[in-house]
Amino acid sequence: MGVSGLKLVAVLGGASLLLGLLACYKAGSEPQRGGDDVPKVVVYDEEGYFLKAWNTTIEMPHGMFALNTLNASSIWITDVGTGENGHTVKQYSPSGELLQVIGTPGKAGSGTNPLQFDQPAEIFVEETGDIYIVDGDGGMNNRLLKVTPDLKTLWLHGEEGSAITQFRIPHSVTVDSVGRVWVADRANQRIQVFDKITGEWLGSWSSCFTQDGPYSVRLTPDGKYVIVLHLNIGTISILAAPPIGLIGDCVVVDTIQLANKVKPHLMDINKQTGAIYVAEIGAQQVQRYVPLN
Repeated sequence: MGVSGLKLVAVLGGASLLLGLLACYKAGSEPQRGGDDVPKVVVYDEEGYFLKAWNTTIEMPHGMFALNTLNASSIWITDVGTGENGHTVKQYSPSGELLQVIGTPGKAGSGTNPLQFDQPAEIFVEETGDIYIVDGDGGMNNRLLKVTPDLKTLWLHGEEGSAITQFRIPHSVTVDSVGRVWVADRANQRIQVFDKITGEWLGSWSSCFTQDGPYSVRLTPDGKYVIVLHLNIGTISILAAPPIGLIGDCVVVDTIQLANKVKPHLMDINKQTGAIYVAEIGAQQVQRYVPLN
């Protein structure tokens, strides 16, 4: 499926009306402006057929997360725009109704009460409502935050640098089934892992990323593999997920080499099928990779 200026991708699943839907970003000719007539979010079915589109107060979407619970589903989008609606995280209904804005629209900052952001890169939301945000797609912040549903900060790591718990462009975040938070520390060319309850640093991987830093990180539904995107070398890495309680060294199980200048940016994985959806900003398209049994 071809789209202009594609940045992000999220898979909606776990609810009968939303099963297998794919939502992705379609920018206008001037993506910094929220008033573009071109829809910012377009929705496709699992096979890539267009379903619907919507536009709202988004300037430049970057990260997207689809939350599905027994009671409701919602889409969370980070907005890295620098205009009056940027520097925020927004929650929407699947139809595009704005439900919540986190941050101070149009104002970059580092505050925690109230929360402020500077180009927040990506978000992960648990069914409990707890929120993990990597804030720093090139702005003043380089931090990982965990906040409650009522936006109280539980813990954060927020210094720029290359030491343990420091970041240089934290670009992607996900949480696995055993309570570990995985962060793609892009410019440091490593992944850092934290305990989701305490925020304690559990370990990091760097030996697998000597050619290019990780841009996006996800785990397969069975928890066996960590999937990582490398934008500059156009590669998808499949890494062995470590057992509970250990991080150890990263082990490359396989790689998928994409075409030249495709530039895989962010991804999501369908929890039911294991299919990987990759948003490619060079090719301006989404590709789906289906596991072979």
